[in-house]
Amino acid sequence: MQEYEHEYAEFLYYTPKEFDKESQLWPVRAGRSIAKPNYSVGPKRIECYSLHFVQAGALRLEYEGKRLDIGQDHLFCLFPGVTYHYAIAAAESPLELRWIAIDGPRTKALLALAGLTPETPCIHLARAEAIEEKMDRIQQLLRDTANWKLSVSLELQSLLFGWFAGMTPDAIPKREAEPAGWIRECIDFMELHASEGVSVQQVAAFAGVHRSYFSTVFTRQVGMSPLKYLQQIRMDKARRLLRETDATITEIALSLGYPNLFSFTRAFKNVYSIPPSKVYNGHRDANAGKL
Repeated sequence: MQEYEHEYAEFLYYTPKEFDKESQLWPVRAGRSIAKPNYSVGPKRIECYSLHFVQAGALRLEYEGKRLDIGQDHLFCLFPGVTYHYAIAAAESPLELRWIAIDGPRTKALLALAGLTPETPCIHLARAEAIEEKMDRIQQLLRDTANWKLSVSLELQSLLFGWFAGMTPDAIPKREAEPAGWIRECIDFMELHASEGVSVQQVAAFAGVHRSYFSTVFTRQVGMSPLKYLQQIRMDKARRLLRETDATITEIALSLGYPNLFSFTRAFKNVYSIPPSKVYNGHRDANAGKL
């Protein structure tokens, strides 16, 4: 491990291959650290899902006006688009962390099965040793990415799914039976019309219920508010269009239902902490120079 201002740490990085992405779940980076007495991270946001396992000591996590004290054998997750700050809880108590950042379409659902959501980002691990063993092997594979081969991707996928299996309780709490169907219909409606700037009120009207009731049930079942869900749909599309097409930033902003470039840029920066021009993959239009 190398010495840094707040910690001794090892950082490992991985570039997912096409085969990794077919599994809809892949590692992005991983690491381990031993905190110094002044250890503090953030406030910051990330673009993927970062899972941190507390091997020893304790830390304090702050997010969206909430505060959690997290101790040994607990695991917490940093979710995309949420601002976090965490720091060592007691300078005299050694803090050791292992962590892995992951991404992919399956990630959010698997985290929810394990009990991890943006509102409840921390769980106690009953089988901490098994989880730690899988993390050891994942990090071992990431240390040798120069010798990547197809079997590495297969083993990483196996380890990640096995890791989630170890975190997920055998009995999954049942969701409310009655609203599940119409919430699914609302999600389909939102994903179909988010680019046209559909509002939460319009989605509630589509469902035929009061906005406050819709927001409460939606948040409980999906793990985020309907407003954040709509924003996430637009931002996911925005990032994909910026990276994969030659559409100008202005075209993308107007195509996603934003009234102008300024409002799109502000929304994009609120989620990813960088302007859209930083991930733009085409020819920048004249207005993009104002970012």
